[in-house]
Order: sequence, then structure tokens, then C-alpha cells
Amino acid sequence: MIGIVGAGAFGTALAVALAKGGREVRLWARDPGQVLAMQTTRRNEAALPGVDLPKNVSIHAEIGDVCGGQTLLLATPMQALGALLDAWPEVDATQPLVACCKGIDLATLRGPVALIEARRPKATVGILTGPSFAADIARGLPTALTLATAGEGAALQDLLSTPTVRLYRTDDVRGAELGGALKNVIAIAAGTVIGAGLGDSARAALMTRGYAEMVRLAEALGARAETLAGLSGLGDLVLTCTSTQSRNFRYGAALGRGEGTDPIGTVEGIATARAVQKLAQGIGVDMPVTAMVDALASRRISLEDAISQLLRRPLKQE
Repeated sequence: MIGIVGAGAFGTALAVALAKGGREVRLWARDPGQVLAMQTTRRNEAALPGVDLPKNVSIHAEIGDVCGGQTLLLATPMQALGALLDAWPEVDATQPLVACCKGIDLATLRGPVALIEARRPKATVGILTGPSFAADIARGLPTALTLATAGEGAALQDLLSTPTVRLYRTDDVRGAELGGALKNVIAIAAGTVIGAGLGDSARAALMTRGYAEMVRLAEALGARAETLAGLSGLGDLVLTCTSTQSRNFRYGAALGRGEGTDPIGTVEGIATARAVQKLAQGIGVDMPVTAMVDALASRRISLEDAISQLLRRPLKQE
């Protein structure tokens, strides 16, 4: 049995894919009303409209019902992960814990794996990340992801792979964490460029320079540059910066158009930009794109000033 904590779009999509791959899946939702609706309709219309849940997916209101199996996937928003672990001791070290969220915790400046390890030091912990939209996974479209873990990687890779979701594994957990977190920040910037009407050439330049600062921070924190060149970094960056399916891209596009930007759903890049700025400043790493995203999202700077400041940066060798 595979347990999944969190019945949002991604958690539900993973449940569908794994069940179609022959696994028994137990899915937990915090809201009892959502649990009842999903049990009755066999759908999660709010998150994945039109997608039927296979018969080997069961939906539960008690978190203990999904724990204790072969592994537990934690598919909650990054900024809610610490609170969930504090509130639910049932999520323990008796099975591998795999984070399925992307970001940096604002309170601790830790990624999801480091956050879990701090609260569950005896657990085997990993992260599942990479270029993927929940709707594509749920529809059975081919998807490749990175599974990063320091231990039991091969066993987890076999368990969590399906005919349509192909997993590649790495032991560079830090690099995988950072790639998934930082690409959301750059996606907001890319959306802003397109929303402001600056064009595809400007977006390509922004993505390239954004990728450079992703690698710069990752290496400063002990990650490997080649990890950032893989699915969890460059692959996810390309997807998120070029598709309106990305909430981070859509949020940035609204910023660029000067529209209201109250996000619907979780826009992880907003909090991540703020956390990364603190992290980067603390170790002396220059992150100009991230700094501009943080300033724009917090209304400390206008779009015109942000563009001007980036274009006035000193000329230098690439």
C-alpha cells in the first residue's frame, strides 16, 4: 500500500497514476467534506475535474489510515509541511517519507527533505520532483521525474514508477530540492516578462540568466551543477516558464499586465522568492532575478523600476 497525504491536484494525480499502475493507494484529505464528496462521486472535481479515481484508490479522513504502508508521499504545499508534521505524529519513520512539494520553508529556510529530517530524524526521506503538471499525470500522458534520496533509492524507484511516469534517481537531494524550488521563482519572472509584452526573446534571456543563478546558489550550498541540468532543474524550469498551466507563470503574467494578483491555489514561488533572498544574502550569493521577483510580489518596487534595474546591471562575461 502507498499512502498519500494531501488530496490537491498533484496528490490526486499521483494516486490515479499509481493505481493505474497496479498499486493499492490510500489518499488522505484534511477536509471531511472533500473526503465525502470524493468517496461519493469518485472524483476530485475541485482539483482535477473530469478525472475518475480508479477502484484501488481509497479516500480517508483519518491520517492514520494512510500511514504504515510501503511508503508515504507528502503532497502538501511547502509552507504547510512543517505544521502538518507537527500536528500529525502518525506520520512517522516506520515507512519512507517522500516529499512531493517544491519550495523553501520561510520559517526555517529549509527545503522539504531537510524539514522532514529535522522533525523525523530516523526516517528514510526523499523527494519526488521534476517537470510535471497534475492534469498530464492524471490523463496518463508520459512524464519523467526525479526521485532524490540518500537511501533505498532503487526500491523506491521501482515502487513509484508506472507505465506512464518514469523515474530517474539521484542521491543529490539538495540539488533536487533547490531545482524544484528555484524554478518557481524564475517562472514568475518569465510570466511577468510575457505579461508586460516584452517578448519571447526577453523570456529566453531571463530563463537563461535565472538558470545561472539557480546553479550559483545550488553549488554554494553543496549541490552538484549536473543535478540542476537535469529534470529537477532545467527540465522543470523549461516547463514552468513556458506554459499557462503553471500557476507561478500565470501569477507573473498577471503582475506583468498590472492586473490583480490574488493567487487562486498555491503559488509556491512567492514565498520561495522571499526565503531564497534571505538564504542567498546570508551566504553572499548574488540572485538578481530572485530579488526582483521578491520585490515585485511584495509591492516594494514597480514593474518599470524592476525592468530598469535589471537592464542597468553591469556588463560582464557570461
